[in-house]
Amino acid sequence: MKPDQNLKAGDVVQLGPDCSNPMFAFCMMTVTEPKSFGAQGYVQGLGSDGEPGGQAYFRARWEEFE
Repeated sequence: MKPDQNLKAGDVVQLGPDCSNPMFAFCMMTVTEPKSFGAQGYVQGLGSDGEPGGQAYFRARWEEFE
């Protein structure tokens, strides 16, 4: 994504294959705070054994998401 995009809290972006943490590659991230470097947001965890998952927070640079 280019830095001039109008990104706002609540937007959903897809992290790319080359993001800094490979565990988040191709995940959908909900933006909580647009930042000058990109965005801060979370990826929702699925959970296990009938228990709900939590939110994994991540800071993504502009070039790491679409």
